Amino acid sequence: MPDTYLGPVEDLGATLMHEHVFGLSPEIIWNWPGEWDQPRRVAEAVAKLDALKAHGIDSIVDLTVIGLGRYAPAVLEVAEKSSIQIVAATGLYTYDALPPFFGNRGPGTLFGGEDRLAEYFIRDITQGIGESLVRAAMLKCASDHHGITEGCERVFRAVADAHLATGVPITTHSAAPQGLAQQELLASCGVDLGKVVIGHAGDSTDLAYLEALIANGSYIGMDRFGIEITSFEDRVATVGALCERGHSGRMVLSHDSYCFNDRFDEAVVRARHPNYHLLHIPRDVLPELRRRGVTEEQIHEMLVVNPRRIFNGD
Repeated sequence: MPDTYLGPVEDLGATLMHEHVFGLSPEIIWNWPGEWDQPRRVAEAVAKLDALKAHGIDSIVDLTVIGLGRYAPAVLEVAEKSSIQIVAATGLYTYDALPPFFGNRGPGTLFGGEDRLAEYFIRDITQGIGESLVRAAMLKCASDHHGITEGCERVFRAVADAHLATGVPITTHSAAPQGLAQQELLASCGVDLGKVVIGHAGDSTDLAYLEALIANGSYIGMDRFGIEITSFEDRVATVGALCERGHSGRMVLSHDSYCFNDRFDEAVVRARHPNYHLLHIPRDVLPELRRRGVTEEQIHEMLVVNPRRIFNGD
């Protein structure tokens, strides 16, 4: 029974496993007022999520963590007004060095002391995020083309510790072929790779790489639909091919989109990636998958059954 922003639920239903509500820059907001209009952005987010619900999606997993501008009180307000169930995440997003708050603490750092990353993650899961008391139900860590740097490794190990202490599943940000190194590190920490989603796997069209991730036991996130660094044609063809090979039980779908992100100019994003929005999967991707022979049972598995298994530990 996973926790959401409004408490535990029996069933998430059809779920997009890698989305974001708000991505914010706190120091900009604190020092240059006017960049963040919470009532306006909350209303916009509610409208976007209600439209998603009308297209058959019941829940999203909001993977905004420290490093991406998580602001739980604003997302809680959206959850209270929206018909969509929202799952919160904890973890830390960096491809490289840790932010100074953690980078200057811990073994091997300038000032030494204990590594407190896992402590903060566990607090978010067991006690709740800040004063919102919303309990996180997913852990997140990241590495990219840089590989698993010293800072990334600390986050991965802390995420593993928090997972082993709480049972909460893990998702990653990855870039091919880094997902394999992520699996190796997490497994070395004692993590059951069946509790892990290797995120952004759908950026790759290398079926051998994707099947290797699946063979190691993880789910794979086909979760950047609408971001044209990999074309629509390539993304749907890859999902279709993996379904044909019998892997629908190890894939989850999503966009990695934001209702609002102050780090990007909205007009520029719309011009470059016109399908980068929450309705792209139900309106465009699912019909195209069906046209290519992906069955309703396979779609149900990717949207409903697999998220349930990830959170319930089935």
